[in-house]
Amino acid sequence: MAFMPVKFDLPKRVKLAQALWLLYWLSVMVGILIFSLGIFFKVELRKRSEMMDNNESHFVPNLLILVGLMACGLNAFGGKVCHDSLDPAKFPKWKPMLKNYLMFCCGFNVLLLATALLCFLMQFALYLTLAEGLRNGIRFYKDTDTPGRCFMKRTLDLTQIEFRCCGNNNYRDWFEVQWISNRYLDMSNDEVKDRVMSNVEQKFLMDSVPFSCCNPGSPRPCLQHHLTNNSAHYDYDHRIEELNIWTRGCRESLVAYYGGIMNSIGALIIFTIFLESLDMAGLKYLTTALESLTDPENPESESEGWLLEKGVKETFSDLLASMKSLVKTNQVEGGEEPAIHRAIQTQKHIPHTFI
Repeated sequence: MAFMPVKFDLPKRVKLAQALWLLYWLSVMVGILIFSLGIFFKVELRKRSEMMDNNESHFVPNLLILVGLMACGLNAFGGKVCHDSLDPAKFPKWKPMLKNYLMFCCGFNVLLLATALLCFLMQFALYLTLAEGLRNGIRFYKDTDTPGRCFMKRTLDLTQIEFRCCGNNNYRDWFEVQWISNRYLDMSNDEVKDRVMSNVEQKFLMDSVPFSCCNPGSPRPCLQHHLTNNSAHYDYDHRIEELNIWTRGCRESLVAYYGGIMNSIGALIIFTIFLESLDMAGLKYLTTALESLTDPENPESESEGWLLEKGVKETFSDLLASMKSLVKTNQVEGGEEPAIHRAIQTQKHIPHTFI
């Protein structure tokens, strides 16, 4: 007995074909949106690629671009089939392809599910990538004359301004590195020389941050230097002064930004899976309804459509049986060669007197 059978007449088949045509082209639009979001995500990652520890973070946007293109192609084909489904002259040419097409759509839904899971699960990997990349970015901030690091200062400053953050974990990360190049230090100055000589690694460390850490909402001029020295500034206490510079780390800000993008894309892909499932179910009903016409010569005759030709249990049993037969066939084919080989070896050992 067929699973979920539905009776159809000509008006119902026409309405189903029209609704499916619209649904398929809606899926095409969603595919274009996924493709666009993949490009947007890739561009956003590329903007700050200098602060990424590796290129693995581009795997997700590349997959989104591929999935978007596949969604456009598959759904455009499905829309064409629905458009031609009620034309007796055009529909027969699509019939041999429909079974493989529906199987391919099932595989595409599995790919969509894997992509959605990656969008949610890769955020931790992105967190680690940004943590290491920002740490290196702060360390190389001063190397504006070094090939490959010339624009690190610009990228990091723009990031801190745009995302209203400072440092990797917080602004104190700048206290642990020398972020001013030696070419801009007056080594004849006793104070500079003493600070460099007092450090084991001969670095010029200070409790200061770049200008990009300044909060424009502060009521006072930005204080960048001697941030932990209350006596260096009038009416200043670094323990309660929160408006002067951004206290949030850039890793937290960037993970929240990219995580929001990935969560939104993941939710869109889950919606796409639901939409693709509706498309497949509707197309299955439409094709089976056209194939089961009571009078094939009369397009207005009634018919019956279904999702599965047999019940779920019977279909599952048939699938298991076909898989078992396939495994047995492979085992037989794999066992033939050793048997032939043994026969040849036996023949070699037969005395010539018996031949």
